[in-house]
Amino acid sequence: MAVKTETKREMIYTVTFNPSLDLYMRVQNLNINKVNRSTSDRLCVGGKGINVSLALKELGNDSVALGFEAGFTGDAICRYLNESGLKYDFIRAEGLSRINVKVKGTAETDINGIGVDLTEADVQKLERKLKKLLKPGDWLVICGSVPSSLPSTVYGDLMYSLRRVKDVKVVVDAFDGLLTSTLKYRPFLIKPNIFELCDIFGLTSIPDTKKITECARELQKQGARNVIVSMGGAGAVMVTEQDQSMYVRAATGELVNSVGAGDSMIAGFIHEYLESANCFSALNFATAAGTACAFTADLATKAQIEYIERLML
Repeated sequence: MAVKTETKREMIYTVTFNPSLDLYMRVQNLNINKVNRSTSDRLCVGGKGINVSLALKELGNDSVALGFEAGFTGDAICRYLNESGLKYDFIRAEGLSRINVKVKGTAETDINGIGVDLTEADVQKLERKLKKLLKPGDWLVICGSVPSSLPSTVYGDLMYSLRRVKDVKVVVDAFDGLLTSTLKYRPFLIKPNIFELCDIFGLTSIPDTKKITECARELQKQGARNVIVSMGGAGAVMVTEQDQSMYVRAATGELVNSVGAGDSMIAGFIHEYLESANCFSALNFATAAGTACAFTADLATKAQIEYIERLML
């Protein structure tokens, strides 16, 4: 009698170099040089990789959040993730994980902390951990900012150190050198937003979809296998390694909170791609996930995402 063997499921690992505690404060009007009092406060954990993991958990996908934490704020981050049921395996560093202040009034004003001064030795600990964890077929999502103590090539350097780990789908969501340093190592997917794309190519105004596609193709020539350019309420453009180009229009609605929308897009793309292996349906669901997040005060629920996706069909 033949023994049935279980098929290995892909594991998704997210990396957040600079996690945070985010304090959201709502004010009627923000007045400079005066005492301002909030009408409501909310404290939660921030960091793009953590957001991706939380969004994946909501969609039913297992992931492990990796990165660094430090001090009493790092302890608070871990307590929050324990309460949320998210799997994580952070490296303890010296110093203090950052606190970010998000002021919501007639406009959004963010004051982001500096974060921990990570060292090369800290990064090497992460490299060793990933070499032990990663297996063929796994996903590695690297995103967000890094502390100023690290070079802008740190994401590319990390990918280089993992070059002997084959068949891992690496997703990068970053800006400037953090993103461009990874291109020669052929990440499976990169997701610059429209403003980051303009910075990379020195564009002084928002281009049309034809120009966006051309820029995305150029990033492919530099090494990226697939490129998504997120454009907020205008939707998203994607070019694929199968030489496809596509555009998805976002649903219309009231912007409530832009934080986490890009992270939700990545989670939505991975979730649907694992189901269908189809880039167009994955882009459509990713855009719905990002839009749903933008329409809510926190990360969107699966039901909210599916509702927005129906509006887009």
